[in-house]
Parts: sequence; structure tokens; C-alpha cells
Amino acid sequence: MTDIKIFTTGGTIDKIYFDAASTFQVGEPQIGEVLRSAGVTAAYEIVSLMRKDSLDMDEDDRARVRDAVQAEACRRILITHGTDTMVQTALALGDVGQRTVVFTGAMQPARFHVTDAIFNIGFALGVASSHGPGVYLAMNGQVFDPDKVRKNRDAACFEED
Repeated sequence: MTDIKIFTTGGTIDKIYFDAASTFQVGEPQIGEVLRSAGVTAAYEIVSLMRKDSLDMDEDDRARVRDAVQAEACRRILITHGTDTMVQTALALGDVGQRTVVFTGAMQPARFHVTDAIFNIGFALGVASSHGPGVYLAMNGQVFDPDKVRKNRDAACFEED
């Protein structure tokens, strides 16, 4: 039995950088390795929905995420997503019924030595396991309502509106 379903969409959390000019591509989802390294014992399943920078996501991509959530029988869902349009995708989900859906991402790729990805993933897993039904963003050690949050690019964090 799966305790938590994980959908990955890409974003910085999965980026691979190639040179000093910041040439990158979105690579394989990193969350599986992060969870294995952390010794997570909860039963989880990972499904890659897409591998995109969130700035490249469109309404069809958001519909794909929404449809995956609505079709999912598991009541606890974690979604890794690029931070630039995470809020828009969270708002596009609509009614999630009795599901707890938590979005997280990173300002630095999970493959970097210094990254917020590992902390954000662990924190989001805890939020998904402990919060009631609804849609949440778990970033920077805080839980946000998608209707009341924005990304502060200058401070490299999320904050309440």
C-alpha cells in the first residue's frame, strides 16, 4: 500500500547545469535518491508527469497535473515543481476532495552540494503526512496557502501576501 504518491514535474530541483553560462536541462527526478539517502520508511510511489522548467509550463501542463491528482486514489500527494509557477499550478487544481496535496521545489538543484532541495523535500513529506485535506506549498520551512503566497525572487524565498 502506498502512503504517499509523488508526482514530479521538473523545475530547478531536477536541473543539471553544464557550464559557467548556466546552460541547463531538466534531468531525471532527484526525489527518489533524496528519500533513499534519508532512509525514508513510508511507502511511496514516484510518477514523473513531465520534465519542464516551470516557466515553460502552460495550461495543458497544469491540466495534466490536475487530472493526475483527481485520478489518484492515494489521499496524500507530494508534487515537486519549479518555483516560478508553483502557485499557479497549485491554484489550478481546484477541489482536491479528501486529498492532502503538497507542492515543493528548490532554489538550487538537488544535485548541488549546497541546496535547499533536501530540506524542502523532507519538510514537504512531513506536511503531506500530518496535514488535513487541502492544497499547500511547503517551502523554506513554512507551510503556505496557495491563495496567500508569492515568490520573492530578491530574497529567494516564499512569503505570505
